[in-house]
Amino acid sequence: MAPPARGGSVDERALHAWLARRVKARTNLLPIGDDAAALPFPAGGVLVATTDAFTEEFHFLADAPARAVGRGLAGANLSDLAAKGARPVGFLLDLLLPDGTSSRWTHQLVDGVLDGLRGTGAELLGGDTKPARARAVVGTAFGIADRRRLAPRTGARPGDLLVVTGEVGRGGRAYARSHATDPAVRAAGARELLDIRPRLREGAKLAGVAHAMVDTSDGIAEAGHLLAGASGVRVVLVSDQLPRVRSRPGGPKVDLSAAFFGGDYELLAALPPPALRRAIAAVGPGPGALTVVGRVERGRSAFLEAEGERRPLPRSGWRPFARNESP
Repeated sequence: MAPPARGGSVDERALHAWLARRVKARTNLLPIGDDAAALPFPAGGVLVATTDAFTEEFHFLADAPARAVGRGLAGANLSDLAAKGARPVGFLLDLLLPDGTSSRWTHQLVDGVLDGLRGTGAELLGGDTKPARARAVVGTAFGIADRRRLAPRTGARPGDLLVVTGEVGRGGRAYARSHATDPAVRAAGARELLDIRPRLREGAKLAGVAHAMVDTSDGIAEAGHLLAGASGVRVVLVSDQLPRVRSRPGGPKVDLSAAFFGGDYELLAALPPPALRRAIAAVGPGPGALTVVGRVERGRSAFLEAEGERRPLPRSGWRPFARNESP
């Protein structure tokens, strides 16, 4: 389904001119539309950079609101900065668009990105526009962090406790709803999939005490495997400690397949036990509150403990080049 043509087809030069009027530089030392952006760099900091892409029919439906797609793209990129405790400072946006894409759709997409960046400290610095067979949008986010507080995936140590922010299974629940037969439920699920809320504040607090940290965009199970492999340790998640969302208001909690599905954009961190109380207090109560969900041991691979038994942790997270079944 093509986007509505109201507002005329997008024109690259006209888009650049609109962006120059729409986006006012604060930290960028060059005007938007120049060949590059220039940011002042604080002494002692390190630049943290990440990129993520959303493609039509894979990350968003053809009729998804453009503004929601833009907000989701910004959130997905900022979640990676959160996992390093970085303070966002800039964002680049690349648009790959078929001929005939309306300027209205493009403007709403940009406004969604600006919505997602608002209040984070990051500003839209520029990007690129290219023709393509299907719509795809690519974001690149930049942040500043302390080199001593990066919490790399390689840093988990035997004896660490594993904590997660917020709840798990939100992405799996949304994906299931986005494939429901009821059109209203399906539309609500598609919107929920794009409603990404990066844990920037929580990541900044955890980076000071965590040995390792990773976001759960591909699911907490996949995050556990990544942590175990990168750090050369054994990761153990405890099933009944996972803070699973409810399948519906007042309903039962989602099952493990939904909890492991991905799309949660929470943070999984490995903490030394003496730091747990300080980390819980620093993060505080609320949607991003910490829950202990497991531990790190000597050994290899990742495991799930359930009802007193231990078994290999399923490889059931989101995999971009594999078939992802609805939970």
